[in-house]
Amino acid sequence: MIGAAWNLLLGLAWIVLTGDFSGRNLLAGLLFGYLVLALIQPQVPALAGYAQRLPRLIRFVGFFFKELLLANLKVAFDIVTPPWYMKPGVIAMPLKASTEFEIAFVANLISLTPGTLSLDVSDDRRVLYIHAMFLDDEAALRRGLAELERRALELFH
Repeated sequence: MIGAAWNLLLGLAWIVLTGDFSGRNLLAGLLFGYLVLALIQPQVPALAGYAQRLPRLIRFVGFFFKELLLANLKVAFDIVTPPWYMKPGVIAMPLKASTEFEIAFVANLISLTPGTLSLDVSDDRRVLYIHAMFLDDEAALRRGLAELERRALELFH
């Protein structure tokens, strides 16, 4: 969190020093600030791991968009073909997420993906109940959801 604040301050300083108050210049300032923070990261313990977060975020966004596209295509195919292939059901997925924010983040990502919907979290916050539109292969669904959770939690650690 400290690294993001410093990056924002460096980006704003870039805007002030260049005198160009455009969005493109802010993006350039944020990029230069990120590079500066990545270079000084080994000398400043408070910035530990900051430079690795952006590549993780980019990989996660790419992964999530791929999963989103595949799920949309699967649902669309099932809708336009006359015999429906869906086999809906509810599963209980054990959670590795521990904080309320992490659980809410994972549950919302699952709900954003077509064909799945987060229903509830157990009282002890260890199990997430999910409605799936295609439950023909429960093990594959669990593996896919566990991979989504693992990649989402990497963003916070």
